[in-house]
Amino acid sequence: MSERKFFGTDGIRGKVGSGQMTPELALKLGWAAGRVLARTGTKKVIIGKDTRISGYMFESALEAGFSAAGLNVLLMGPMPTPAVAYLTRTFRAEAGVVISASHNPYYDNGIKFFSTDGSKLDDAIELAIEAELEKPLECAESQHLGKVSRIDDARGRYIEYCKGNFPAELTLSGLKIVVDCAHGATYHIAPAVFRELGAEVVAIGIEPNGVNINDKCGATSMAAIRDKVLEVKADLGIALDGDGDRIMMVTRDGQIVDGDQILYILALDAKERGVLKGGVVGTLMANLGLELALKDEGIPFARSKVGDRYVLELLKEHGWRIGGENSGHILNLDHGTTGDGIVAGILVLAAMCRSGKDLGQMIEKLKMFPQVLVNVRFEGDKNPLEADSVTAKVAEVERELGERGRVLLRKSGTEPLLRVMVEGEDEAMVTRLANAIADAVKAAV
Repeated sequence: MSERKFFGTDGIRGKVGSGQMTPELALKLGWAAGRVLARTGTKKVIIGKDTRISGYMFESALEAGFSAAGLNVLLMGPMPTPAVAYLTRTFRAEAGVVISASHNPYYDNGIKFFSTDGSKLDDAIELAIEAELEKPLECAESQHLGKVSRIDDARGRYIEYCKGNFPAELTLSGLKIVVDCAHGATYHIAPAVFRELGAEVVAIGIEPNGVNINDKCGATSMAAIRDKVLEVKADLGIALDGDGDRIMMVTRDGQIVDGDQILYILALDAKERGVLKGGVVGTLMANLGLELALKDEGIPFARSKVGDRYVLELLKEHGWRIGGENSGHILNLDHGTTGDGIVAGILVLAAMCRSGKDLGQMIEKLKMFPQVLVNVRFEGDKNPLEADSVTAKVAEVERELGERGRVLLRKSGTEPLLRVMVEGEDEAMVTRLANAIADAVKAAV
Protein backbone atom coordinates (compact mmCIF):
# COMPACT_ATOMS: atom_id res chain seq x y z
CA MET A 1 0.00 0.00 0.00
CA SER A 2 2.97 2.34 0.44
CA GLU A 3 3.23 2.74 -3.35
CA ARG A 4 -0.19 4.40 -3.52
CA LYS A 5 -0.86 8.11 -3.39
CA PHE A 6 -4.66 7.94 -3.42
CA PHE A 7 -5.94 4.41 -2.74
CA GLY A 8 -5.93 3.04 0.79
CA THR A 9 -6.95 -0.41 1.99
CA ASP A 10 -10.60 0.33 1.12
CA GLY A 11 -10.56 2.83 -1.71
CA ILE A 12 -10.31 6.58 -1.18
CA ARG A 13 -11.86 8.17 1.89
CA GLY A 14 -11.76 11.48 3.75
CA LYS A 15 -13.60 14.60 4.81
CA VAL A 16 -15.74 16.06 2.05
CA GLY A 17 -14.25 19.15 0.42
CA SER A 18 -10.75 18.66 1.72
CA GLY A 19 -7.78 16.46 0.90
CA GLN A 20 -8.73 13.90 -1.73
CA MET A 21 -12.52 13.98 -1.34
CA THR A 22 -13.26 16.87 -3.71
CA PRO A 23 -15.47 16.96 -6.81
CA GLU A 24 -12.37 17.73 -8.90
CA LEU A 25 -10.68 14.53 -7.75
CA ALA A 26 -13.86 12.50 -8.30
CA LEU A 27 -14.14 13.80 -11.88
CA LYS A 28 -10.51 12.97 -12.60
CA LEU A 29 -10.80 9.59 -10.83
CA GLY A 30 -13.79 8.62 -12.98
CA TRP A 31 -11.87 9.57 -16.11
CA ALA A 32 -8.67 7.79 -15.00
CA ALA A 33 -10.53 4.62 -13.98
CA GLY A 34 -12.51 4.78 -17.20
CA ARG A 35 -9.30 5.01 -19.26
CA VAL A 36 -7.94 1.88 -17.58
CA LEU A 37 -11.18 -0.08 -17.61
CA ALA A 38 -12.33 0.90 -21.13
CA ARG A 39 -9.44 -0.91 -22.78
CA THR A 40 -11.33 -4.21 -22.80
CA GLY A 41 -14.76 -5.65 -22.15
CA THR A 42 -18.25 -4.17 -22.07
CA LYS A 43 -17.27 -0.54 -21.40
CA LYS A 44 -19.93 -0.05 -18.73
CA VAL A 45 -19.65 0.71 -15.04
CA ILE A 46 -22.19 0.65 -12.19
CA ILE A 47 -22.35 3.42 -9.56
CA GLY A 48 -24.11 3.04 -6.21
CA LYS A 49 -24.02 5.22 -3.11
CA ASP A 50 -25.20 5.46 0.47
CA THR A 51 -27.51 8.20 1.77
CA ARG A 52 -25.07 10.97 2.77
CA ILE A 53 -25.76 14.33 1.17
CA SER A 54 -22.42 14.57 -0.65
CA GLY A 55 -23.23 11.41 -2.62
CA TYR A 56 -25.14 13.42 -5.23
CA MET A 57 -22.11 15.61 -5.90
CA PHE A 58 -19.63 12.76 -6.19
CA GLU A 59 -22.04 10.68 -8.28
CA SER A 60 -22.34 13.49 -10.83
CA ALA A 61 -18.58 14.05 -10.93
CA LEU A 62 -17.78 10.36 -11.39
CA GLU A 63 -20.50 10.07 -14.03
CA ALA A 64 -18.95 12.91 -16.03
CA GLY A 65 -15.46 11.43 -15.71
CA PHE A 66 -16.48 7.97 -16.88
CA SER A 67 -18.45 9.44 -19.79
CA ALA A 68 -15.44 11.54 -20.83
CA ALA A 69 -13.36 8.36 -20.91
CA GLY A 70 -15.90 6.57 -23.10
CA LEU A 71 -17.61 4.33 -20.52
CA ASN A 72 -21.37 3.94 -20.19
CA VAL A 73 -22.68 4.46 -16.65
CA LEU A 74 -25.50 2.59 -14.90
CA LEU A 75 -26.80 4.44 -11.83
CA MET A 76 -28.35 2.56 -8.90
CA GLY A 77 -29.02 5.37 -6.43
CA PRO A 78 -28.78 4.51 -2.73
CA MET A 79 -27.83 0.83 -2.46
CA PRO A 80 -25.70 -1.20 -0.03
CA THR A 81 -22.06 -1.82 -0.89
CA PRO A 82 -22.60 -5.61 -1.28
CA ALA A 83 -25.48 -4.90 -3.66
CA VAL A 84 -23.10 -3.01 -5.93
CA ALA A 85 -20.68 -5.95 -5.84
CA TYR A 86 -23.51 -8.39 -6.68
CA LEU A 87 -25.00 -6.33 -9.53
CA THR A 88 -21.56 -5.64 -10.99
CA ARG A 89 -21.28 -9.41 -11.46
CA THR A 90 -24.77 -9.94 -12.83
CA PHE A 91 -24.53 -7.03 -15.29
CA ARG A 92 -21.01 -8.12 -16.31
CA ALA A 93 -19.87 -4.54 -15.88
CA GLU A 94 -16.23 -3.52 -16.11
CA ALA A 95 -16.42 -2.33 -12.52
CA GLY A 96 -18.74 -1.27 -9.74
CA VAL A 97 -18.21 1.95 -7.81
CA VAL A 98 -19.53 2.66 -4.31
CA ILE A 99 -19.71 6.22 -2.99
CA SER A 100 -19.65 5.70 0.76
CA ALA A 101 -17.63 6.25 3.91
CA SER A 102 -19.22 3.17 5.47
CA HIS A 103 -19.55 3.68 9.24
CA ASN A 104 -18.09 7.23 9.26
CA PRO A 105 -20.14 10.40 9.97
CA TYR A 106 -22.00 12.17 7.15
CA TYR A 107 -19.28 14.78 6.59
CA ASP A 108 -16.90 12.07 5.38
CA ASN A 109 -17.26 10.20 2.12
CA GLY A 110 -15.30 7.74 0.04
CA ILE A 111 -15.04 6.02 -3.35
CA LYS A 112 -14.24 2.34 -3.71
CA PHE A 113 -14.24 -0.03 -6.65
CA PHE A 114 -15.22 -3.61 -7.36
CA SER A 115 -13.91 -5.60 -10.29
CA THR A 116 -16.17 -7.36 -12.78
CA ASP A 117 -16.39 -10.44 -10.53
CA GLY A 118 -17.51 -8.39 -7.51
CA SER A 119 -14.19 -8.43 -5.64
CA LYS A 120 -11.85 -5.58 -4.73
CA LEU A 121 -9.68 -4.30 -7.60
CA ASP A 122 -6.29 -5.94 -8.07
CA ASP A 123 -3.30 -3.92 -6.94
CA ALA A 124 -2.07 -3.63 -10.52
CA ILE A 125 -5.32 -2.00 -11.65
CA GLU A 126 -5.31 0.47 -8.75
CA LEU A 127 -1.73 1.43 -9.59
CA ALA A 128 -2.66 1.84 -13.27
CA ILE A 129 -5.52 4.17 -12.28
CA GLU A 130 -3.16 6.21 -10.11
CA ALA A 131 -0.76 6.52 -13.05
CA GLU A 132 -3.59 7.89 -15.23
CA LEU A 133 -4.48 10.41 -12.52
CA GLU A 134 -1.11 12.04 -13.08
CA LYS A 135 -1.95 12.75 -16.73
CA PRO A 136 -3.99 15.67 -18.12
CA LEU A 137 -7.67 14.87 -18.71
CA GLU A 138 -8.42 14.31 -22.39
CA CYS A 139 -12.06 13.95 -23.40
CA ALA A 140 -13.00 11.21 -25.84
CA GLU A 141 -14.36 12.21 -29.26
CA SER A 142 -18.05 13.10 -29.09
CA GLN A 143 -19.18 9.94 -30.88
CA HIS A 144 -17.32 7.83 -28.30
CA LEU A 145 -18.60 9.50 -25.11
CA GLY A 146 -20.33 7.27 -22.61
CA LYS A 147 -24.08 7.33 -22.01
CA VAL A 148 -25.84 7.26 -18.65
CA SER A 149 -28.92 5.24 -17.65
CA ARG A 150 -30.53 4.02 -14.44
CA ILE A 151 -31.10 0.47 -13.16
CA ASP A 152 -34.75 0.84 -12.16
CA ASP A 153 -35.11 -2.63 -10.60
CA ALA A 154 -31.87 -2.68 -8.60
CA ARG A 155 -33.70 -2.80 -5.26
CA GLY A 156 -35.88 -5.76 -6.24
CA ARG A 157 -32.95 -7.67 -7.74
CA TYR A 158 -30.91 -7.35 -4.55
CA ILE A 159 -33.81 -8.21 -2.25
CA GLU A 160 -34.34 -11.45 -4.17
CA TYR A 161 -30.61 -12.21 -4.03
CA CYS A 162 -30.58 -11.77 -0.26
CA LYS A 163 -33.64 -13.96 0.23
CA GLY A 164 -32.05 -16.64 -1.94
CA ASN A 165 -29.46 -17.21 0.80
CA PHE A 166 -32.18 -18.45 3.21
CA PRO A 167 -33.15 -22.13 2.83
CA ALA A 168 -36.54 -22.56 1.20
CA GLU A 169 -37.63 -25.14 3.77
CA LEU A 170 -37.20 -22.69 6.67
CA THR A 171 -39.25 -19.68 7.73
CA LEU A 172 -38.85 -16.72 10.05
CA SER A 173 -42.53 -16.84 10.90
CA GLY A 174 -43.07 -16.28 14.63
CA LEU A 175 -39.92 -14.20 15.10
CA LYS A 176 -40.06 -10.52 16.00
CA ILE A 177 -36.91 -8.74 14.79
CA VAL A 178 -35.77 -5.16 15.25
CA VAL A 179 -33.75 -3.96 12.25
CA ASP A 180 -31.64 -0.79 12.53
CA CYS A 181 -30.58 0.53 9.12
CA ALA A 182 -28.49 3.45 10.46
CA HIS A 183 -30.41 5.86 8.15
CA GLY A 184 -28.14 4.39 5.49
CA ALA A 185 -28.21 2.47 2.24
CA THR A 186 -30.21 -0.51 3.56
CA TYR A 187 -33.19 1.59 4.72
CA HIS A 188 -35.38 0.44 1.82
CA ILE A 189 -33.88 -3.06 1.57
CA ALA A 190 -33.31 -4.82 4.89
CA PRO A 191 -36.80 -4.49 6.44
CA ALA A 192 -38.36 -5.89 3.26
CA VAL A 193 -35.95 -8.85 3.15
CA PHE A 194 -36.75 -10.04 6.66
CA ARG A 195 -40.49 -9.36 6.32
CA GLU A 196 -40.68 -11.35 3.09
CA LEU A 197 -38.95 -14.26 4.85
CA GLY A 198 -41.79 -14.30 7.39
CA ALA A 199 -40.57 -12.23 10.33
CA GLU A 200 -42.42 -9.48 12.13
CA VAL A 201 -40.07 -6.52 11.64
CA VAL A 202 -39.76 -3.38 13.73
CA ALA A 203 -37.60 -1.05 11.62
CA ILE A 204 -35.61 1.90 12.95
CA GLY A 205 -33.00 4.12 11.29
CA ILE A 206 -35.02 4.21 8.07
CA GLU A 207 -35.47 7.98 7.59
CA PRO A 208 -32.29 9.22 5.92
CA ASN A 209 -32.01 12.98 5.41
CA GLY A 210 -28.44 13.19 4.13
CA VAL A 211 -26.82 14.08 7.45
CA ASN A 212 -28.15 11.52 9.97
CA ILE A 213 -26.37 8.44 8.60
CA ASN A 214 -24.68 6.48 11.45
CA ASP A 215 -25.76 9.18 13.93
CA LYS A 216 -26.38 7.43 17.27
CA CYS A 217 -27.71 4.41 15.41
CA GLY A 218 -26.62 1.35 13.46
CA ALA A 219 -23.82 -1.13 14.02
CA THR A 220 -21.44 1.45 15.50
CA SER A 221 -23.88 2.76 18.13
CA MET A 222 -25.89 -0.07 19.64
CA ALA A 223 -27.82 1.72 22.40
CA ALA A 224 -30.81 2.56 20.18
CA ILE A 225 -31.42 -0.96 18.93
CA ARG A 226 -30.77 -2.50 22.33
CA ASP A 227 -33.40 -0.22 23.88
CA LYS A 228 -35.88 -0.97 21.09
CA VAL A 229 -35.41 -4.76 21.40
CA LEU A 230 -36.18 -4.57 25.12
CA GLU A 231 -39.06 -2.11 24.59
CA VAL A 232 -40.95 -4.19 22.02
CA LYS A 233 -39.88 -7.54 23.53
CA ALA A 234 -38.32 -8.66 20.26
CA ASP A 235 -36.57 -12.01 19.79
CA LEU A 236 -33.43 -10.27 18.53
CA GLY A 237 -32.06 -7.18 16.85
CA ILE A 238 -29.99 -6.70 13.68
CA ALA A 239 -27.96 -3.51 13.33
CA LEU A 240 -26.34 -2.57 10.02
CA ASP A 241 -23.94 0.25 9.25
CA GLY A 242 -24.36 3.07 6.75
CA ASP A 243 -23.40 1.09 3.66
CA GLY A 244 -24.68 -2.30 4.79
CA ASP A 245 -21.44 -4.30 4.87
CA ARG A 246 -21.30 -4.59 8.68
CA ILE A 247 -23.64 -6.29 11.13
CA MET A 248 -23.98 -6.41 14.90
CA MET A 249 -26.79 -8.18 16.72
CA VAL A 250 -28.71 -8.05 20.02
CA THR A 251 -30.20 -10.94 21.98
CA ARG A 252 -33.71 -10.77 23.40
CA ASP A 253 -32.30 -9.78 26.81
CA GLY A 254 -30.15 -6.98 25.38
CA GLN A 255 -26.76 -8.68 25.06
CA ILE A 256 -24.63 -7.28 22.21
CA VAL A 257 -23.39 -9.92 19.73
CA ASP A 258 -20.34 -8.79 17.75
CA GLY A 259 -18.57 -10.05 14.65
CA ASP A 260 -16.46 -12.61 16.53
CA GLN A 261 -19.56 -14.19 18.05
CA ILE A 262 -21.28 -14.23 14.65
CA LEU A 263 -18.24 -16.03 13.18
CA TYR A 264 -18.55 -18.61 15.96
CA ILE A 265 -22.22 -19.23 15.14
CA LEU A 266 -21.58 -19.58 11.40
CA ALA A 267 -18.55 -21.84 11.84
CA LEU A 268 -20.34 -24.23 14.21
CA ASP A 269 -23.42 -24.35 11.98
CA ALA A 270 -21.26 -25.13 8.92
CA LYS A 271 -19.39 -27.84 10.86
CA GLU A 272 -22.62 -29.47 12.07
CA ARG A 273 -23.94 -29.55 8.49
CA GLY A 274 -20.67 -30.96 7.16
CA VAL A 275 -20.04 -28.00 4.85
CA LEU A 276 -17.21 -26.23 6.72
CA LYS A 277 -14.22 -25.90 4.40
CA GLY A 278 -11.06 -25.66 6.49
CA GLY A 279 -11.25 -23.10 9.27
CA VAL A 280 -12.01 -19.50 10.15
CA VAL A 281 -10.03 -16.30 9.57
CA GLY A 282 -10.22 -13.50 12.14
CA THR A 283 -7.98 -10.49 12.59
CA LEU A 284 -5.30 -9.54 15.08
CA MET A 285 -8.09 -7.94 17.13
CA ALA A 286 -10.26 -11.07 17.22
CA ASN A 287 -11.11 -12.14 20.76
CA LEU A 288 -8.97 -14.89 22.24
CA GLY A 289 -12.18 -16.51 23.43
CA LEU A 290 -13.18 -17.12 19.81
CA GLU A 291 -9.85 -18.76 19.02
CA LEU A 292 -10.02 -21.07 22.07
CA ALA A 293 -13.70 -21.95 21.51
CA LEU A 294 -13.03 -22.91 17.88
CA LYS A 295 -10.01 -24.93 18.99
CA ASP A 296 -12.27 -26.88 21.39
CA GLU A 297 -14.47 -27.69 18.38
CA GLY A 298 -11.49 -28.81 16.29
CA ILE A 299 -11.86 -25.83 13.93
CA PRO A 300 -8.60 -24.18 12.74
CA PHE A 301 -8.25 -20.44 13.24
CA ALA A 302 -5.89 -17.92 11.60
CA ARG A 303 -5.37 -14.20 12.14
CA SER A 304 -4.91 -11.58 9.43
CA LYS A 305 -4.03 -7.91 9.68
CA VAL A 306 -6.97 -5.64 10.55
CA GLY A 307 -9.14 -4.94 7.50
CA ASP A 308 -11.54 -7.07 5.46
CA ARG A 309 -9.13 -6.85 2.51
CA TYR A 310 -6.58 -8.84 4.52
CA VAL A 311 -9.19 -11.27 5.80
CA LEU A 312 -10.12 -12.04 2.21
CA GLU A 313 -6.48 -12.49 1.19
CA LEU A 314 -5.89 -15.04 3.98
CA LEU A 315 -9.13 -16.89 3.20
CA LYS A 316 -8.01 -17.30 -0.40
CA GLU A 317 -4.51 -18.33 0.69
CA HIS A 318 -5.88 -21.12 2.91
CA GLY A 319 -8.80 -22.04 0.66
CA TRP A 320 -11.22 -21.37 3.51
CA ARG A 321 -14.65 -19.70 3.22
CA ILE A 322 -15.62 -18.02 6.53
CA GLY A 323 -13.87 -15.00 8.05
CA GLY A 324 -14.38 -11.52 9.36
CA GLU A 325 -13.74 -8.83 11.93
CA ASN A 326 -15.15 -8.23 15.40
CA SER A 327 -16.47 -4.91 14.06
CA GLY A 328 -19.02 -6.87 12.03
CA HIS A 329 -17.49 -7.36 8.59
CA ILE A 330 -18.44 -10.98 7.90
CA LEU A 331 -17.28 -12.88 4.80
CA ASN A 332 -18.73 -16.18 3.68
CA LEU A 333 -17.36 -16.86 0.23
CA ASP A 334 -20.04 -19.47 -0.43
CA HIS A 335 -22.56 -16.62 -0.29
CA GLY A 336 -20.80 -13.59 -1.76
CA THR A 337 -17.54 -11.89 -2.60
CA THR A 338 -17.59 -9.15 0.03
CA GLY A 339 -18.92 -8.39 3.52
CA ASP A 340 -22.72 -8.32 3.51
CA GLY A 341 -24.58 -7.43 6.70
CA ILE A 342 -28.01 -8.55 5.49
CA VAL A 343 -26.77 -11.91 4.19
CA ALA A 344 -24.74 -12.53 7.36
CA GLY A 345 -27.90 -11.88 9.38
CA ILE A 346 -29.84 -14.31 7.20
CA LEU A 347 -27.20 -17.02 7.72
CA VAL A 348 -27.33 -16.55 11.51
CA LEU A 349 -31.13 -16.75 11.45
CA ALA A 350 -30.98 -19.92 9.35
CA ALA A 351 -28.59 -21.45 11.90
CA MET A 352 -31.00 -20.51 14.69
CA CYS A 353 -33.94 -22.07 12.88
CA ARG A 354 -32.03 -25.31 12.31
CA SER A 355 -30.90 -25.53 15.92
CA GLY A 356 -34.14 -24.48 17.57
CA LYS A 357 -32.14 -22.14 19.84
CA ASP A 358 -32.46 -18.39 20.33
CA LEU A 359 -29.55 -16.06 19.63
CA GLY A 360 -28.31 -16.01 23.20
CA GLN A 361 -28.27 -19.80 23.39
CA MET A 362 -26.23 -19.98 20.19
CA ILE A 363 -23.26 -18.32 21.91
CA GLU A 364 -23.60 -19.80 25.42
CA LYS A 365 -20.43 -21.88 25.11
CA LEU A 366 -18.33 -18.99 23.80
CA LYS A 367 -16.55 -17.21 26.65
CA MET A 368 -15.39 -13.80 25.48
CA PHE A 369 -12.24 -12.51 27.18
CA PRO A 370 -11.98 -8.91 28.43
CA GLN A 371 -9.92 -6.75 26.07
CA VAL A 372 -8.43 -3.45 27.25
CA LEU A 373 -7.17 -1.00 24.63
CA VAL A 374 -4.99 1.99 25.57
CA ASN A 375 -3.91 4.54 22.95
CA VAL A 376 -0.57 6.27 23.47
CA ARG A 377 0.24 9.35 21.37
CA PHE A 378 3.81 9.86 20.23
CA GLU A 379 5.60 12.40 18.05
CA GLY A 380 8.83 12.43 16.06
CA ASP A 381 10.73 9.63 14.39
CA LYS A 382 11.08 7.37 17.41
CA ASN A 383 9.51 3.94 17.10
CA PRO A 384 8.38 2.92 20.60
CA LEU A 385 7.97 -0.66 19.40
CA GLU A 386 11.76 -0.90 19.14
CA ALA A 387 12.55 0.44 22.62
CA ASP A 388 14.23 -2.15 24.88
CA SER A 389 12.19 -1.03 27.87
CA VAL A 390 8.94 -1.60 25.96
CA THR A 391 9.88 -5.04 24.63
CA ALA A 392 11.02 -6.05 28.14
CA LYS A 393 7.73 -4.94 29.68
CA VAL A 394 5.74 -6.78 26.99
CA ALA A 395 7.72 -9.97 27.66
CA GLU A 396 7.05 -9.60 31.40
CA VAL A 397 3.31 -9.17 30.81
CA GLU A 398 3.16 -12.14 28.44
CA ARG A 399 4.79 -14.35 31.07
CA GLU A 400 2.19 -13.27 33.61
CA LEU A 401 -0.70 -13.92 31.21
CA GLY A 402 0.56 -17.32 30.06
CA GLU A 403 -1.48 -19.15 27.44
CA ARG A 404 -4.77 -17.62 28.61
CA GLY A 405 -4.00 -14.11 27.43
CA ARG A 406 -2.14 -12.08 24.83
CA VAL A 407 -0.61 -8.69 24.07
CA LEU A 408 -0.88 -6.75 20.83
CA LEU A 409 0.94 -3.50 20.05
CA ARG A 410 0.31 -1.81 16.72
CA LYS A 411 0.67 1.62 15.20
CA SER A 412 -2.41 3.42 13.99
CA GLY A 413 -2.53 3.79 10.22
CA THR A 414 -4.05 7.27 10.39
CA GLU A 415 -2.76 8.94 13.58
CA PRO A 416 0.51 9.13 15.57
CA LEU A 417 -0.83 6.60 18.04
CA LEU A 418 0.43 3.30 19.39
CA ARG A 419 -2.44 1.02 20.31
CA VAL A 420 -1.76 -1.20 23.32
CA MET A 421 -4.17 -4.12 23.64
CA VAL A 422 -4.05 -6.68 26.45
CA GLU A 423 -6.49 -9.56 26.69
CA GLY A 424 -7.04 -12.13 29.41
CA GLU A 425 -9.60 -13.80 31.65
CA ASP A 426 -9.50 -11.29 34.53
CA GLU A 427 -10.54 -7.74 33.60
CA ALA A 428 -8.83 -6.06 36.56
CA MET A 429 -5.54 -7.79 35.81
CA VAL A 430 -5.80 -7.02 32.10
CA THR A 431 -6.43 -3.34 32.82
CA ARG A 432 -3.44 -3.18 35.15
CA LEU A 433 -1.15 -4.86 32.60
CA ALA A 434 -2.32 -2.70 29.67
CA ASN A 435 -1.62 0.46 31.67
CA ALA A 436 1.81 -0.88 32.68
CA ILE A 437 2.77 -1.34 29.02
CA ALA A 438 1.30 2.07 28.14
CA ASP A 439 3.41 3.67 30.87
CA ALA A 440 6.51 1.96 29.43
CA VAL A 441 5.67 3.32 25.98
CA LYS A 442 5.16 6.84 27.33
CA ALA A 443 8.51 6.70 29.10
CA ALA A 444 10.22 5.50 25.92
CA VAL A 445 8.90 8.37 23.79
